[in-house]
Amino acid sequence: MTPADKVPRCGRIAIAGRPNVGKSTLLNRLIGQKLAITAHKPQTTRHAILGVKTSGRDQFVFIDTPGIHGGGGKALNRVLNRTAGSAVREMDAVLLVVQAGVWNDDDQRAFDTVVASAAPLLIAVNKIDTLKRLQDLLPYLARLPQSDAIRAVVPLSARSGKGVAELEGELAALLPAGEHAYAEDELTDRSARFLAAELVREPLTRMLDQELPYALTVEIEKYEVDGRMHHIHAVIWVERDGQKAIVIGKGGAQLKEIGRRARESMQRLFDAPVNLQLWVKVKSGWADDERALRSLGFEE
Repeated sequence: MTPADKVPRCGRIAIAGRPNVGKSTLLNRLIGQKLAITAHKPQTTRHAILGVKTSGRDQFVFIDTPGIHGGGGKALNRVLNRTAGSAVREMDAVLLVVQAGVWNDDDQRAFDTVVASAAPLLIAVNKIDTLKRLQDLLPYLARLPQSDAIRAVVPLSARSGKGVAELEGELAALLPAGEHAYAEDELTDRSARFLAAELVREPLTRMLDQELPYALTVEIEKYEVDGRMHHIHAVIWVERDGQKAIVIGKGGAQLKEIGRRARESMQRLFDAPVNLQLWVKVKSGWADDERALRSLGFEE
């Protein structure tokens, strides 16, 4: 090993793209642990989430961003787009995630946003395992927009892991020399309180139909650790009384199942027992009130 091979490298890499292309699944695959919540619904990611992977001399600092999208006049939609746009600035590289076989207006909007950042760009063509015919991949790749910023285009499946090692190799080549920003065993800069709120929101997003997941958010009112036990009190905020009834379910059955799934996810992530208490409350119009959004932890 030469002296140059021993020099530490560390870089910040934004993961960007339109909603529902698998950005959070890819982040979890890259860091080797579930950090970001996932669901087969747009706008599951609402915050820029930092995930760290340290491999020998290389440290990758990934920033998973909300999906860049058009439409949606609510304040929440505007905040999500501003959060994503801000996150791709001043990065050492940007990873644009697209879905194999699909290119729409939101993909173009995301592409334009990341190219404007002037950072080196890699394109991850995700979900190749969903193509009916693998031979359809080549003409799709040929149709992707061109830019001098693009360093590599990597087809992959974040779900199965196919192609992810090749992507990591391409990303490693872009890491600048520099001391590691985080300790080797650090996974994120997010607090346990933030992660707990996200893990409550995940089963809500997965279990509830249609538009309801976009009309709710989660706030942690209490987080205390007594020995190994984590005591967590969470409020699920909705916009209307009818939504509250749906979340709770008949005889409280749905809320109980949401709590069970969230508690199990927390216990796996925190490696500790969790006492989780959930309440559902109404805050009318919270998703279209920027001041309310700030009070609930939404950032730009």
